[in-house]
Amino acid sequence: MPKVVLLSAPYMLPTAERFSPALARYGIELLIPEVDERLEADELMRHAGQFDGAICGDDRFTAEVLAACAPRLKVISKWGTGIDSIDQAAAAQLGIAVRNTPGAFTEPVADSALSYILAFARQSPWLDRALKAGRWEKLPGRSLSECTLGVVGVGRIGKAVLQRAQGFGMRLLGNDIVEMPAEFLQQTAVEMVSLDRLLAEADFVSLNCDLNPSSHHIIDAAALAKMKPGAVLVNTARGPLVDEPALVAALSARQLAGAALDVFEHEPLPAGSPLLQMDNVLLAAHNSNASPRAWERVHWNTIRNLLDGLGLDAGDLRPEDYPPLP
Repeated sequence: MPKVVLLSAPYMLPTAERFSPALARYGIELLIPEVDERLEADELMRHAGQFDGAICGDDRFTAEVLAACAPRLKVISKWGTGIDSIDQAAAAQLGIAVRNTPGAFTEPVADSALSYILAFARQSPWLDRALKAGRWEKLPGRSLSECTLGVVGVGRIGKAVLQRAQGFGMRLLGNDIVEMPAEFLQQTAVEMVSLDRLLAEADFVSLNCDLNPSSHHIIDAAALAKMKPGAVLVNTARGPLVDEPALVAALSARQLAGAALDVFEHEPLPAGSPLLQMDNVLLAAHNSNASPRAWERVHWNTIRNLLDGLGLDAGDLRPEDYPPLP
């Protein structure tokens, strides 16, 4: 009897025909639903009990959904790194394996964070807008060597952001619950400090931590009030790290100079969000991981994780045997 796999990962769906022959070799049939960024719990419930494995994005695999999918569901193979949308405790209790690709997008996400910092420091988007609108304006910019960067969450991506910022001569602050290797601190001259101190001293605050119960709304109204006047918040990690209404209030009051957001509490960002009307905000559609090479590696590693979770041998899986990206 063939295995059925729910394919809902947005980055794989446009080219699903590339992967179906590889999966067919293992007796796998694909169940492909309509997906708008992710499947919510009620959408997943419509397919509960119909699939043996899942290749997903940020789908809402709640405890209720997992219970409805068990015992048939054996593995959830997450495309990418973050698995905060999956109830991992419930999955473990039900014997459902959860797999991902750690460190999948360290380089492009770190590049994105630095691009936002540079954009605000040098005022590039606003200079462009002014000139195209017929205004010859000279806006005040800053050299990054004059600025302090604070990184909240000094994991793979946080370290990569700090290393890039070091090349621009920035003063570097970090905050993490994990003790940093002495070698890294010496190489980068990063000073590990409390969150309160980081918020008070940083001109740019980059969020690069995981989303978990302790980090949910780590940037709330109280945290925003502690930020240095005129600072910029950059979030390329997870939307719920930030209390969006509190951020909107701080931006409206010009308490902050601006914010750069690649992720949001609700995705896609609702059409009525006040953020869309703010001239001191840069927005992107959860796209900081953009990198064809990284995507390709994650595509095939996600398939390998799926096969492994289904008890199938992925040893002879050869991506080069299948059509390459155009």
